[in-house]
Formats: sequence, C-alpha cells, structure tokens
Amino acid sequence: MPKFPLLCAMMFLQFFVWGSWYVTAGTFVPAMDWPGATTGWVYSAGPIAAMITPLFLGLFADRFFASQRVLATMHALGAVVMLWLIPDAIGSKDAAAFEQYVLVYMLCYMPTLGLSNTVALTHIADAERQFPIARVFGTLGWIAAVSLVSKGLSGDKSPVMFEVAGYSSVAMAVLSMLLPHTPPPAAGKKVNVVETLGLGALELLKNPAFAVFLLCSFLICIPLAGYYAYGNQFAGTVWPEPGFYMAFGQWAEVLFMLVMPLCFRRLGVKWMLAIGMLAWVVRYGLWSFGAGDSPVGWMVLGGILLHGICYDFFFVTGQIYVDQRSRPEIRGQAQSFLVIMTQGLGMFLGAQIMTAIVADNTAGDAKDWGRIWLLPCLGAGAILLVFVALFRGSRGRAAQPSAE
Repeated sequence: MPKFPLLCAMMFLQFFVWGSWYVTAGTFVPAMDWPGATTGWVYSAGPIAAMITPLFLGLFADRFFASQRVLATMHALGAVVMLWLIPDAIGSKDAAAFEQYVLVYMLCYMPTLGLSNTVALTHIADAERQFPIARVFGTLGWIAAVSLVSKGLSGDKSPVMFEVAGYSSVAMAVLSMLLPHTPPPAAGKKVNVVETLGLGALELLKNPAFAVFLLCSFLICIPLAGYYAYGNQFAGTVWPEPGFYMAFGQWAEVLFMLVMPLCFRRLGVKWMLAIGMLAWVVRYGLWSFGAGDSPVGWMVLGGILLHGICYDFFFVTGQIYVDQRSRPEIRGQAQSFLVIMTQGLGMFLGAQIMTAIVADNTAGDAKDWGRIWLLPCLGAGAILLVFVALFRGSRGRAAQPSAE
C-alpha cells in the first residue's frame, strides 16, 4: 500500500479514537448521577498523562522499540481498558474506579500522539506540504467520531461511546502493524533525563519575549480547560445531541488551518497568538450572555465556531513560535516543555478550578451557566491584556523579527 494514504488513514483513526468519547464524556458523567468532581478528574486525566508522556517516550519508546510497534501496543492496551475495565466500572456505578480507568487509558493514549507524528514525519517526503494534509485527516476523524456517537448513535449520555472508542482502538492497533517500519529515533543515544523532560529549553527563558509567551500560555490554559470539560454539557441546554454541534468547531479548525499561511504573512506570530487568546474571551463572553432559561442558540453556536481561531491561532501558532525561537539542538525539548506547561500543568489546574467554579454555581440540578462562563471570560481577558502589554515591552529584545 502506498505510504501517504496509509499515513492519512493512521491520522484519521488516531483522532477518531479520541473524539469518540472525549467530548461526550462531559455529558455522560452527570447522566450517571456521579459527583461533579468526577468530571474534573476525567478531564484532568489527559493533562496528567501529558506530563508523564515525555518521560515514557524519551526514556523507553524512542530508544528501544520501533515506533509503529509501540503505537500498536498502546492502542491495544487502550482497547482493553475501553472494552473491559471501563464497562465494569459503569456497570457497578463506581465513580472512583471509572476515574482511575480513564487515567489508565489516557496514560496509554497520550504517547500515541507523539508516536503517530513520528511515524508520519519519518515517511513523508515533503513535510511542509504533506504533513498538514495528513493532519487534516486527523481532524476529520475526530469529526466523524463525534458525529457518529452523538448523531448516529444518540450516545451523548450512553456508554456506547466507550465501545466505539474500544473497537476503533483495535482497528488502530491492527493498522499500526501495517505501517512502514520506523526505527526508534533515539536508538543508541545516552539516556538524559534533562533532555527527556525538555529542561534544556529553559535557556529560552533568558529571552524576555519567550518568557512572556510561556507564562501567558500556561495561564491561559487554566480558563481554556472549561471548554473541554463542560462545553458539551452547556451545549446540551440547547440541543439534544450536543456532541454533533460541538463538532462544528472542528470544521472551523480545518478552515482556519488552510488560511494560516496567509495570516502568518499578514499578522506575524505575536498578533496571531493575541487573536487566538481574544477568541477565547469572545467565546466565553458569548456563552455567558447567551446562557439562561432560554439559551440563545446562535450565541452558543458562535462560540463553538470560534474553535478554529481558538485552537489554530493559539496552540498551532504557539508550536511554530517555539520552533522559531529554538536552536535546532533543543527544538524537540522545547516542544515537550511547552506541552508539559500548557496541555499538562495548565490544563490540569484548569480542570480542577473549573470543577470548583461549576460546583459553586450549581443548585440541585440547575447550573448558572452565565456566571460559570463569565469567570473564565474575565480570566482570559486579563491574561490577554498582560500578554499584549508585556510582549510589546519585550519586542526590542525578540530573537527574530519574523515573529513580530
């Protein structure tokens, strides 16, 4: 089979697996009458795994095993969790066991994000032109999974989502064994914990502009976590199949991914990051003012459609900024450090803080969504102002004018 179509299929299934349950778990947990803290821990599992994943990849997978085989093994283990362990916790209505099994699953899944990128970039001839195309198939896989579970199976509150995740994990494990051989990229290299944890990237903090970027990226991820943990619950106040409508955000992500090259030329990295942060402020503002006894559908949908700017202009642009600012020798470490600080520590704190905010604004079964979304809106707005002010102040010492 030709390599590139196989790599596109890999990306499709990689994100199909994740999308099949991650959005709709936010409505499944309260449907089980489990405590609100369970939602917080379910959406803290990914960030915890994101902080551990670089250690696993750097010390073991990248040195001793072919990437496609580790990819197959991790997805096979994930399938076991989804098809046997999680159903057992659901059947016994054991919230604590469910939380633990989700964490175990995410510890299996999170390393596969880096592994799939490694396999793709190793075998793609023209990374700049072909990798974005392959990655778009990942977004399409996420959309397909959410649409199938939410619209096709009416599974926003049903354990069927975990069955879909489990069987698609089996399919991904089988597909991984058909991928071209990808030797361990760090085979024979001396184990270096400093490099593995990305601590070599600390030298970048000497650059004031980079220090401001990293600090604000970490802080903005705290209010951002609310979207992933509670967005589907909130959309459920408008539509009976909220996961299907949440997938519109991924369609917007595809659109903005296509226009990003033009935006880079016109705006530069700094202002793209600022616009990405502003989009989160606007999203939460729309949701806060659109909430109520009769939610305003177009405001809720507008906040969802902003996901293209929210994700692409912040996360993707941030990865590009780190790549620009790093010496070739530490680029991999810098990207790992960024993941640990944002999608790891920042998102973990955000999930816990948002859980507390939701609990404080819940009376019985009723949630004051207007107040819930107002708080992250104000928080994101304050961080945006700090970012613009401090980044402008450090402009003169930025490493490369292309980022301005």
